[in-house]
Amino acid sequence: MVNMKQTVIKTALEGLYFTGMHHWMRPLVGGVGAILTLHHVRPPRKDAFQPNRLLEITPVFLEGLLRRLKRRKVDVISLDEMHRRFIEGDFKRRFVCLTFDDGYKDNLRWAHPLLQQYEMPYTLYVPTSFPDRLGELWWVALEQVVARNERIGLMINGEERYFDARNVREKRELYDAIYGYLRSMKTEDEVRRTVRDLCATYHVDIPEICRDECMDWQEIAQMAEDPLVTIGAHTVTHPMLKKLPSDDAVRAEMEQSRSVIEAALGTRPEHLSYPVGDPTSAGPREFNIAAELGFKTAVTTRPGVLFKAHADHLMALPRISVNGEYQQQRYVKVLMSGAGTALWNKFRRVNAA
Repeated sequence: MVNMKQTVIKTALEGLYFTGMHHWMRPLVGGVGAILTLHHVRPPRKDAFQPNRLLEITPVFLEGLLRRLKRRKVDVISLDEMHRRFIEGDFKRRFVCLTFDDGYKDNLRWAHPLLQQYEMPYTLYVPTSFPDRLGELWWVALEQVVARNERIGLMINGEERYFDARNVREKRELYDAIYGYLRSMKTEDEVRRTVRDLCATYHVDIPEICRDECMDWQEIAQMAEDPLVTIGAHTVTHPMLKKLPSDDAVRAEMEQSRSVIEAALGTRPEHLSYPVGDPTSAGPREFNIAAELGFKTAVTTRPGVLFKAHADHLMALPRISVNGEYQQQRYVKVLMSGAGTALWNKFRRVNAA
């Protein structure tokens, strides 16, 4: 199913690129700018089973993207400058914002030097439990459970069921099935409890994943000293906010993360990223709470470019994912033209529902 979806998307992107349709469509659907989403930046891993590869790109690919932006003289701006342009209606030049979610160690090692070299500002969104070494990267923990075992048991509706994971195909199918099952759960507590149980049974150390993958506060502070870097809030525990039971719980995740970052770094974040960020994870309730708390902007992972109309929806901004499964500059070019996301959104410019 995942491979089929990727094939369909790649075919559509190739069609838009090689027919030149993205050039024709850009004046109509290109908007005023775009925010790019990135996660890991690191050399390619050799593992055949990599269900989270969509969350990582190589340094070579990132440098190619930065080089292309510089060659085309695109305005690569900070979120503060983007906010100013929206507030003042200053849309004389199209712009791009670069954003990195989660605060991974490889951002410091591989991405930061390249962004310094090309003198491009960017935002790092930090879930504060990650540098506190209390974070649960449950999607990575699930990957390790499946990768290390050939048969896995899972309690579903009160019944213990077992699944084979003997080869890459079975592992990928099982990962996708369990991931989908977790995402279908009604509460974040159910998701975390299920993954903790799996990790306890199959000896996967969740805190060790956080220590290995994520920066500590000293490393984040090192990045924050650079004037090119903006530190944004990304909640405390990285929950799918829409699955939290109350407004107060959502508000606490947002506000406490901002307070912790201010205490650690001396700067109060004015920009927010919703964890996971799709419509099942953040919606009108979350957008309203972010506005009440006074954030300047808040970003989703809903696909899309930015239009002038987003000035009225600064708490529900779309982004374009720089996805590890689509590491071709022509794909990014099509997506940034607005053509790919226009088709995805059925030509609806703003999606804030």
